[in-house]
Parts: sequence; C-alpha cells; structure tokens
Amino acid sequence: MRETPDGSERDAGTRYRFGSSAASAGMAATPATRARLRSVGVVLGVALLGLGVGAVLVLVTLLGLRFGGVELTPLLLLVVSLLLFQGVTMGGVAIAYMRYRGLTLDYVGLGDVFGDPLRDGVAVAVGWVLSLGAAFTAATLASLVGAQGGTNQAAEIAAQDPEVLLFLIPGAFLLIGPGEELLFRGIIQGRLRESFGPAAGVVIAAALFAAVHVAAVTGGLSARLVSVAILFPPSLVFGAAYELTDNLAVPALIHGAYNATLFALLYVALKFMDLSLPESGGALLVLAGLV
Repeated sequence: MRETPDGSERDAGTRYRFGSSAASAGMAATPATRARLRSVGVVLGVALLGLGVGAVLVLVTLLGLRFGGVELTPLLLLVVSLLLFQGVTMGGVAIAYMRYRGLTLDYVGLGDVFGDPLRDGVAVAVGWVLSLGAAFTAATLASLVGAQGGTNQAAEIAAQDPEVLLFLIPGAFLLIGPGEELLFRGIIQGRLRESFGPAAGVVIAAALFAAVHVAAVTGGLSARLVSVAILFPPSLVFGAAYELTDNLAVPALIHGAYNATLFALLYVALKFMDLSLPESGGALLVLAGLV
C-alpha cells in the first residue's frame, strides 16, 4: 500500500481520485490547473536544489582536497562525485522534503521492500532488459538519422584510467540507483502523481530525469538534446516499474543493473578492444546517464 499525502492508502497501480465524481464534476478548472502548476514548480525546485547543492558540495570538497595537497586522480574525482551527489545530496534533499511534508517511507515505496520478492525479482529482470533495449534502440535510431550525441564528461575520466569503471559497477547499485531513484521516482514522480495521475507522472518525471543529465554532457545544444532523448526511454522503464510494483527498490535495482552493465561494456571496450573515446566511451556513458 502506498501512502497518500492525506494519510490514506491506495493499492499499487490504482489512480488517485480527487473526491467523489460529483465533487470532481463541480470542481472549477482553475484550482485543478493551479494544483498542477504548483506541482510542476515543486518538482522543478526539488530537482534544481539537488543539482545545485550537489555541485557546490563537490566543488568545495575538490577545492579543499587540492589546497590540502591531495592529488585529484580520476578515481578520487568519481568517488567524491558519487558520494556527495548521488549519496549525500539526492538522499538528503529527498529526506528533507519528506520531513517537511510529514511523509513516511510508504510515500516513496519503501514501506515494505520485501513484500513480494518473486514479483519484484521478475520486474527487476524484465526492467533491466527493457531499459537496455530502449537505450540502445534510441541510440541506434539517432545514429541512423545522423544525430550525434554529446560526450559525457565522465567518459574522459574513464578514458584516462579505465580501472575506475570497476569501482563504478558496485557504485551503480550502492549509490547511483538508490540515490537517483529516491529523488526522481520516490519524491518527484510521487509529487507529480498527486496532481497529474500515475501515467502522466511517469512521463513527466522521466523527461525531467533525462533533462537534468544535460549538465554532464559536453557539446552543442543539438548534441545535448540527442543525449537527453536517448536517456528518456530507459527513464520511462524505471518510472513504470516503480508505479507497477509500488516498491522503490525495484527501479533502484533496475537502474543500478542498467548502469553497471554499461560501465562493464565500456571497460571491455577501452581495456581489451582498444577503442578510442569517440568510438565508444562517449556513447556508452551518455547511455549510462552518469551525473
């Protein structure tokens, strides 16, 4: 059961009902529109807050380490980014939002993560396959029409030292998947669901999730937009998995497995196939969606 903002509960997959049908029929369009606009404003604010606080924390920490005489190796750069961005910032913003609204773990799908292990295990496996298939299909279509995506900034770090990818594989499960899904599915998608309903909530949250990754991509505007478009389909899979299972652990594991697979493929390409960054690294890490 998922907690609603008023303290009531609903089953997974059911839609929100704002009062009785009679009350809904008599409800003016303006309040409903205002509620949706307010919802969009809130989720944009939450997303921007997460990005802003995370960027400041990472920058201040790296500057402090550099002034302290610590060598900023590729591995250290990624470890600091993972811990402070996906771990501290995204988790912290999500918890702060929940405390502000007086929400419990049920609101973000963490009230009973072991409720139906068989169903959730199947959902993770299917979601992993679908998310990878969706990403590679989108990337292939973009290539066929001659649309060139940007290069992820982290790809340059991986190209310098492919060994850092071996640390990113467990990091995908421990930090990237849980941190990003808690904020974008648990908080942002949950807030959008209140005003727009489940389906629209999945789509809007996926679009926002893909859009914020533009900060991690280098290149012109068109290249950045291509990268965002490639990330959108797997983001839909993450959101749909959460909505159907009512368990945040499911999209977190799908997201983690998705990223870990791409990190592993990138490692093999750079380490054993002697592929250069333009040929492999940029494309794979854009798909991975590493912030």
